[in-house]
Amino acid sequence: MKKLTTLIIALGLLATSPSLFAQKSEMSVTDSKITWTGKKVTGSHTGHIKLLSGYLEKSGEDFVSGKFVVDMTSISNQDIDDAETKAKLVGHLKSDDFFGVDKYPTATLVIENGEKTGADKYKFTGKMMIKGNTNPVSFDATADDKTFEGKLVVDRAKYDVRYGSGSFFDNLGDKMIYDDFELDFMVTFE
Repeated sequence: MKKLTTLIIALGLLATSPSLFAQKSEMSVTDSKITWTGKKVTGSHTGHIKLLSGYLEKSGEDFVSGKFVVDMTSISNQDIDDAETKAKLVGHLKSDDFFGVDKYPTATLVIENGEKTGADKYKFTGKMMIKGNTNPVSFDATADDKTFEGKLVVDRAKYDVRYGSGSFFDNLGDKMIYDDFELDFMVTFE
């Protein structure tokens, strides 16, 4: 009888464990894309960053975990036509003034929860690590068995990305670069 009770309790615990029956979807590196947009007083710039790896795990209606690793050394620019000016911007973004990619070659997004808010719509929460600094994030996205897409707005000041930031420097005038930058992502799963 004691063994039967123990077995029933163990089965009950297993049945209520969300990760036990989670469905894990691995991303396709070649078909997934992140587009960044940074804005300043006098305009904006856009470009791409490549994903190195990633997955989402779903249990029932909700997502229970996930992790995406971004190759910060892959930062590119898409809106500047002049090759010299483009190279100067990309080099500056990779420098210690911004993302310091020699020391911090990757950034990571860890998904802790994705709660369903509508048909294929979710509110995701988790943590983002950039330049060795980790902060909580939340964002809305659409997700299904094949795709995960949305927009993540990141406050660079929280990650010690100081260059041209009004949060760290006074009297920048029209040289100020806004702290928030956008990451529009479209991830496809294999």
